[in-house]
Formats: sequence, structure tokens, C-alpha cells
Amino acid sequence: MARYNTENKRAALDQQGLRDLALTYVGRFATTRTRLMLYLRRKLRERGWGGEGEPDLDALIARLCELGYVDDGAYARMKGAAMGRRGIGAGRVRAALSADGVAETDRAEAEEDARAGRWDAADILARRKRIGPYGAEPAHDPRQRERQIAMFIRAGHDMATARAWVDAAPGAFPERSE
Repeated sequence: MARYNTENKRAALDQQGLRDLALTYVGRFATTRTRLMLYLRRKLRERGWGGEGEPDLDALIARLCELGYVDDGAYARMKGAAMGRRGIGAGRVRAALSADGVAETDRAEAEEDARAGRWDAADILARRKRIGPYGAEPAHDPRQRERQIAMFIRAGHDMATARAWVDAAPGAFPERSE
């Protein structure tokens, strides 16, 4: 007889139900070990546990990693590249991957790619926000210049890159510095 969670009247999870939830989640979303663990723990809190013994989340997640459904390194590379295409700098890429629970060894390649592509990411951000060479006029107002530099910093770019792009005159692209 299935046990029910009295709060939402749904059947409590057993090992098969937990496995089905995990497979559905990884089928819909690119994820990390940590994010999958948080999701499964939340589902256990919401629905309760009705299986034998304690749920073995570590074994389930390890099996999904073994099958290639969860790959923290691939997730880091994918997310880092997507962030770079939106103009996000290496600092924000590092912070986002860390927040997603990606281990330092798994995110190293993505962080290196973000550092290597920092100039292109800054170019994308400047174009999107119409700053520097993409602006209609130079930022003469010190407050406007500070806001634009702050925008680059919040996006994860370093100060030198931010200044180079903000201080560039309309139509004059800054020299690439690596």
C-alpha cells in the first residue's frame, strides 16, 4: 500500500519514482550533480519517502553521471560559452558556475575559454548597450561614464577592459589587449 504525503495528496516517492523524476529532469534541463541533488531533495521534502530504507540519491546521481546524462564539465563549457555570447565576462562566468556547484576542476576549461574570449565578450556587451564605438556620442558626463564602467564590471569584465571600451570614441574601436 502506497504511503501518501498528507499535504498534497500525492503518492510518496519510492526508488522507481525518484529515478523517473531524475530522468525527466535531466531529459529537460542541462544540469550539474549539485543542481540535480537539490532538485531531488526538494521533491523528497514535498512528496515524502515511501520506499524501503533511505533513498540513495548519491548512487542514483552517480549512475546518471556514468551514463553521461549529467556531465559537470560539459555543462560548464556550454554555460560559459552561452554567457560569453551574451557579453558576460570571465568573473561572472566563474561565479555562475561556482553557484551551480561545478567543481573547480570541471569549470577550469570554461573559465579559461572565458578569459581567452574576454575581448570579444566585451565587444558584444558594448554593441548591445551602445557604448563606446557603438554609441552615438562619447560619454562626456562623468556619471554616465561611471555607470557604463559599472555595467562592464557587473557583467564580469575587468576594469582595464571596461575603461578601454567606454573611453573609445564612436566608430573608433579600442586596440585589442590580451
